Amino acid sequence: MFRTVRDALVHEKWRAVPMTLGAVCLTTVFQIVQNTSWGFQPVQNLGSVKAVDPLWLALLRTPLSLFVPALDLPVWGALAQILLVFGISEICIGWWRTLLIGYVATLAGTTYARIGLSLSPDHPFGLPASDRIVNDTGPSAAVVGLALYVCWRYRAYLTGALVVLAMIGEVLVKDNLAGKEHLAAIAAVMAVCTVRAKWGRRRAGRLRLAPLQGRLLVPP
Repeated sequence: MFRTVRDALVHEKWRAVPMTLGAVCLTTVFQIVQNTSWGFQPVQNLGSVKAVDPLWLALLRTPLSLFVPALDLPVWGALAQILLVFGISEICIGWWRTLLIGYVATLAGTTYARIGLSLSPDHPFGLPASDRIVNDTGPSAAVVGLALYVCWRYRAYLTGALVVLAMIGEVLVKDNLAGKEHLAAIAAVMAVCTVRAKWGRRRAGRLRLAPLQGRLLVPP
């Protein structure tokens, strides 16, 4: 993974991560606009997701919610996450896979919030009713999912395990909506990895059988 990223940056420099740079710029614009007297509500209307919102509205806002910085966290953290993890992912798996996996992870978190609220707060995966109005934005779920997926693709299993353990530790230390959404993102990406692995084995099996079938069809 290190060699892949290093070679891309050495030969192409910033041209290797155009989507990542665009994401950083978009997040910066959202941060500037939502801190103005006139821009807060438009940004919320475009990218703010809450569990209390209708499902269709949450799904409509989820793609842009990745790039709306959380109000209670410093924006430099979101920008650093996007630049580092999105950049590595864009180089390693391509820009469209980066966006796809990031969206799947974020959508898993958004969906989990509704499931957690339907459970009792005493349930291990339940959420308190107060989380219905929590502003659920930022790239963190996408970052966690992308980190895990890239580790799987490059067989960096130890690093991937450390990511999972760190997220479990986060929930144990601070049991809040964000931490549990990160676990939901991990579960969704692990499901994607499992499906990809099974599909890859089947495809490899078909490719191995193809030459044999061709020889069987050739008359003596």
